[in-house]
Amino acid sequence: MPELPDVVLYCEHLERRTRGEPLEAMRLGSPFVLRTVAPRPSEIEGKRIEAVVRLGKRIVLCFEDEFFVSIHLMIAGRFQWHEPGGAEQVSLRAKNRLAAFDFPTGTLLLTEAGSKKRAAIHILVGEEALDELDRGGLEVLDCTLDAFRDRLLLENHTLKRTLTDPRLFSGIGNAYSDEILHRAGLSPLKWSTRLSDEEIETLFEATRDVLGEWVARFREQWGDTFPKKVTAFRPEMAVHGKYGEPCPVCSSTVQRIAYAENECNYCATCQTKGKLLADRALSRLLRGDWPRTLEDMEELKGAPGGAR
Repeated sequence: MPELPDVVLYCEHLERRTRGEPLEAMRLGSPFVLRTVAPRPSEIEGKRIEAVVRLGKRIVLCFEDEFFVSIHLMIAGRFQWHEPGGAEQVSLRAKNRLAAFDFPTGTLLLTEAGSKKRAAIHILVGEEALDELDRGGLEVLDCTLDAFRDRLLLENHTLKRTLTDPRLFSGIGNAYSDEILHRAGLSPLKWSTRLSDEEIETLFEATRDVLGEWVARFREQWGDTFPKKVTAFRPEMAVHGKYGEPCPVCSSTVQRIAYAENECNYCATCQTKGKLLADRALSRLLRGDWPRTLEDMEELKGAPGGAR
């Protein structure tokens, strides 16, 4: 799922290409992507874009007369930008093409891979209607340490859950929470209310540094080119998506906690003092034989018929 750094880049590139331009047409390739009944798409056609902003993980096209189009890409939604003057108007015949927004400067195409169509478009009128989509998460890049501490301690959850809760923090998902916790040297399963003042400050700085660095990295990478191949798995990441690979800090093998549709990646040496966190699938299989440390894991791997 695109998270804060990816969404920031999408917003910046879209505003650069559409601000001040009128929407010529909004075309739907799938009627299910539009989750609101009114206003109708035809009611925003002809209206000019005033800004493109991020609302959590949503991209919001702000039109004149307080009309808004909110787009949530969910897991597999992505944008393409097509310059004008092509062989023909961008077609919506392909199954993965959900919607197109035609401007004089080009066409914004919303696509979604896979069969689970989760991406969503809302057309809204008025700031109050837009505010109803705001989950209330804190904008970490713009907040103080005190504000971060207050939000962190608001509820008692694991750090992984806390960072990815959109009601607590804005724009952080599975990928960047892994990277933040690795940078901070903290276990993803440590309880938020049990952090020392020093650990809270370390987490605050790690969160701002990781998110800020990736925004800067993407700006440099794409320049004036519209972002392509947006993914949660990048070779430059330290632990996310790196299960079984060496940690770039200590060279220990990156571990994981498996969930239904994703996983949490971490380094036991850097984050949990060598303790392995129970993976639901394997721990159920191994039960009492589940290794508690990296050393136990290596012994298990070396045993006849051991884990691989």
